[in-house]
Amino acid sequence: MNRSDKKINIAIVGLGFGAEFIPIYQNHPNANLYAICQRNKSELDKVGEAFSVEKRYTDYRDLLRDDKIDAVHINTPIHLHAEQSIMGLKAGKHVACTVPMATTVEECKEIVRAQRSSGKNYMMMETTVYSREFLHVKELLQQGKMGKLQFLRAAHHQEMAGWPGYWEGLPPMHYATHCVGPCLALAGKQAEYVSCFGSGTIDEKLIVKYNSSFAVETCHIKLKDSDLSAEISRSLFNTAREYIESFDAYGSKMSYEWQQIENEKPVVFTGEDAERIEIPDYAYLLPEGIRQYTTKGVYDLDENVHLSFKQGSGHGGSHPHLAHEFIMSIVENRDAFPNASQSANWTSVGILAHESAMEGGIRKNLPEY
Repeated sequence: MNRSDKKINIAIVGLGFGAEFIPIYQNHPNANLYAICQRNKSELDKVGEAFSVEKRYTDYRDLLRDDKIDAVHINTPIHLHAEQSIMGLKAGKHVACTVPMATTVEECKEIVRAQRSSGKNYMMMETTVYSREFLHVKELLQQGKMGKLQFLRAAHHQEMAGWPGYWEGLPPMHYATHCVGPCLALAGKQAEYVSCFGSGTIDEKLIVKYNSSFAVETCHIKLKDSDLSAEISRSLFNTAREYIESFDAYGSKMSYEWQQIENEKPVVFTGEDAERIEIPDYAYLLPEGIRQYTTKGVYDLDENVHLSFKQGSGHGGSHPHLAHEFIMSIVENRDAFPNASQSANWTSVGILAHESAMEGGIRKNLPEY
């Protein structure tokens, strides 16, 4: 069988946000959406019927015993990511997992060990590094138009009221990969150490869950083997701001800044001259069958909107790019981007940043992965 003909049997685990990927895999030339998994059987069957998926599991352990499944794509609550990723790798499955990779540095280490031991692929499905905005700035940088990269900055402000209970009071930096990813990916470097400060206070009822009081956390990242640093900021509760998931990149010849509000266009600076630009779509990079999903998907209808879409604007058309990268990394027998060690580094930035904030901003070194 030629690589171009190879089909990867994939199972999606978690069908809230995860349902968005069902038609993408169903229409990818190298994927076979083989199974879906959710604990609630009525919801499982509802999704299964809607998308004509016959193989259904309510127990993840049963799914992993199915030898026909090559890969799992995990879209479950944050506290389950590490355990389910490790289980998948140990069962001999390739694993893709929504962000963040884990909630502790030790969990990140365990996933990296499990990936290396299994020889299977691991990919953290970080939306920002496959968004059309990121792909455009990456293209400008690669074409030499930006000159030397001088500084990076990212912000993710989101009011999480109304989200599932496990989000309540979550330390802002524990969900930081949407900020960290574009900075480190554009630079092509990993983080070496961080220093972070907390600011403000969230409601008392929110503090008790994670013993974290900060409304905002702001972190500086020193990049390894580089003269670059980056600044990231996060808020989740009690901070007035329209949703924004942004990054800025400053070069010696050209700089890019995200728009202040959603309906504006981003700005590029050439010297002191400024110009608002239209960001092109990058669907042409994808197989024809899934190009449509950079602009529409399961949750783009008013009567069927997932919170991540209502607030997150569809993640910049990234979903088919993510699925394509995961599938093709398996087909081509190569690492996915980001791979296990990169994902661990990006995730650990946020984990250690929060530790730094709790200890008054002291420097925290990133472990080697």
